Amino acid sequence: GKVAEKALGLAGLTVNKNMIPGDPEKPLITSGIRLGTPALTTRGMKEGEMALIGRFMAKALAAPQDEENLLAIRKSVLELANAFPLYPELGNELA
Repeated sequence: GKVAEKALGLAGLTVNKNMIPGDPEKPLITSGIRLGTPALTTRGMKEGEMALIGRFMAKALAAPQDEENLLAIRKSVLELANAFPLYPELGNELA
């Protein structure tokens, strides 16, 4: 959980490390992460975007120590977020 939380954070994806039932790890490490979709659905993202975000996550977690890879993913995450602004009428951009 802790490694995933850090790697995904560098990739621009916010998750929380979380204990799972029967977790052998200590609470500060954990074996799991918690995902939430309200911030995504509020922006108007649907199944296609969720699948894309899942691919971003898989790519980040395949090489959690590869900072160059994580920063490249972050760029893609920002592009996706900019395509679904929180306040489209304001034309806000995250980049």
